[in-house]
Amino acid sequence: MRTIAVLTSGGDAPGMNAAVRAVVRTACVNDIRVLGVIRGFNGLINGDFVELDLRSVSDIIHRGGTKLFSARSAEFATEEGMRKAIRTCKEYGIEGVVVIGGDGSFRGA
Repeated sequence: MRTIAVLTSGGDAPGMNAAVRAVVRTACVNDIRVLGVIRGFNGLINGDFVELDLRSVSDIIHRGGTKLFSARSAEFATEEGMRKAIRTCKEYGIEGVVVIGGDGSFRGA
């Protein structure tokens, strides 16, 4: 695996930034490129990414909310929305997605 994406979905919750940081740090140690998805599944559909590295997550653990901004996505719940997200992942070479959120995020994943 060479490239993964990480997203936060649903409402903001304590620990989201810490989870994003852990994903990025683990990926970097294993030479895996990480794309942060802005605004949850909406960002996955629209290709709204930012490259994350050790420096970009070095000062986020104590901040509230989520660095990646969290959002709910009605479009992703549709067949066409999921197909768009899959196309976007293929276009950017994303081989895996780490989803951080609650039960709705789990169902989306």
